[in-house]
Amino acid sequence: MPIRDHNPAGRRLHLPIVGVTNGPGQATGVDVRGERKPPWLKVRLQSGPNTTQLKSIMRGLDLNTVCEEAMCPNIGECWEEREATFLILGAKCTRRCGFCDVMTAKPDAVDEGEPERIAQAVSAMGLRYVVITGVARDDLPDGGARIWAAAIRAIREAVPGCKVEVLPSDFRGGERDVATVIEAAPDVFAHNLETVRRLHARVRPAFGYDRTLDVLRLAKRLRPGQVVKSNLILGMGERPEEISPAMVDLAEAGCDILTMGQYLRPTQQHLPVDRWVTPAEFNEHKEAGEHLGIAHVEAGPLVRSSYHAGRQLERASANSSARVGGGAGL
Repeated sequence: MPIRDHNPAGRRLHLPIVGVTNGPGQATGVDVRGERKPPWLKVRLQSGPNTTQLKSIMRGLDLNTVCEEAMCPNIGECWEEREATFLILGAKCTRRCGFCDVMTAKPDAVDEGEPERIAQAVSAMGLRYVVITGVARDDLPDGGARIWAAAIRAIREAVPGCKVEVLPSDFRGGERDVATVIEAAPDVFAHNLETVRRLHARVRPAFGYDRTLDVLRLAKRLRPGQVVKSNLILGMGERPEEISPAMVDLAEAGCDILTMGQYLRPTQQHLPVDRWVTPAEFNEHKEAGEHLGIAHVEAGPLVRSSYHAGRQLERASANSSARVGGGAGL
């Protein structure tokens, strides 16, 4: 892939939240003080014929994946299992979050043929569960909602029975735009909270903590039975005791699936890592979240929102059915 300038204007990308207590290194496993990351964050990169073929399909159809754009640590594992997350509406975002490695820049024109090409890729790859995410497009009147809906419908037409999960922006809170996506009937509607209330304005300056919760509530209200999902990234400056209130807010907003993972700093221009969250702490948050009524919490250092997303939905459905005595569940 071509070298990308993630900060073409040279502006400051974040406000300091706390002092750097353990910042990460760049692809070396060593942080900025020369100390190695904890052993549970060591990842053996995987590559094989499936990865090579998937890349070829993506390049041939001129598509982007968030797996590459966001430098996901699970890219090799997921691609070898033929799981991928498509990035729609281009690879340039109109917003800048302190943790995200997707480029912030003026977006290109909308590619009207993108939904059909994604459907072609899904068919060629033999996928049965697809995750679609996308950059924020505040330059568009509808935030790109019609492209989201078109992508869902194109996949369903090309591969009947394929489950589709979407992870859009908040459309600046526009109810009509959220409804446009929901009317296309995604199996899972995800919108990520990412961090606790105290840090939200600094970590996600163009979003809003309460607006994110409102989008989740709206998705739940617009379509009976709609499965709703969100994500929290730990290690950006939150205190452990602040995580439970965030999970309470998500549970009250109707969140069915919650993912939680460790923040890994993409570049020196991004937020520093405040702490390494242990697997034991992630397990505690998982238990607490499910005790609050969230059907499934996937929590661990390398967990990302789309990591084994199909399995997440299966487990959430099973847990929900068990809680209602074997009923329909989600």
